[in-house]
Amino acid sequence: MTGTDDSTPPGDIETARRLLGRRNLVFVGLMGAGKSAVGRLVAQGLNIPFVDSDHEIERVSRMSVPELFQAYGEPEFRALEARVIKRLLKTGPRVLSTGGGAFINEETRALVLRSGFSVWLKADLDVLWERVSKRDSRPLLKTENPRATLSKLLDIRYPIYAAADLTVQSRDVPKEAIAAEVIASLAAHARATKAQEQEKLA
Repeated sequence: MTGTDDSTPPGDIETARRLLGRRNLVFVGLMGAGKSAVGRLVAQGLNIPFVDSDHEIERVSRMSVPELFQAYGEPEFRALEARVIKRLLKTGPRVLSTGGGAFINEETRALVLRSGFSVWLKADLDVLWERVSKRDSRPLLKTENPRATLSKLLDIRYPIYAAADLTVQSRDVPKEAIAAEVIASLAAHARATKAQEQEKLA
């Protein structure tokens, strides 16, 4: 079981692994984009460990993310998140799924871009809303009009997520297909980079 849709060529898997080297593959994007679900499958496909930064934050703090938001507020949560991600990025390779606001933090974003390889799972508002509206555990959506709040987050954050190394569209298809696309995109990026380097040497 590879974690992808079984159409992923073995050569793509090897090429993607070489691209990462000892770096972490970091998934960024809004809540509901599928960072954890797809990230876990990509980790299986590449045969490297998977870690979710929110789960790691909950483990070290012994509090849930909603509890942390309520007790300390968003600024303190972001500071803790930045420290946890900084520690996680020191060891690799592995796949790291991050919370929606992590890459928005300037310090965390710089660290990810410098020492990891980032993939933005980009999804349309309708897709995100369909997914997140099924759960009542999103601290940022505890507003009078959560869909409007989500839309505003999309407008603010999408230009920042665009700084990621790669963008893969998340949509209503099996998550295995998205995971396969991520690996194929990593391999294509690696081949394009190698071709550019060879052109410079020619």
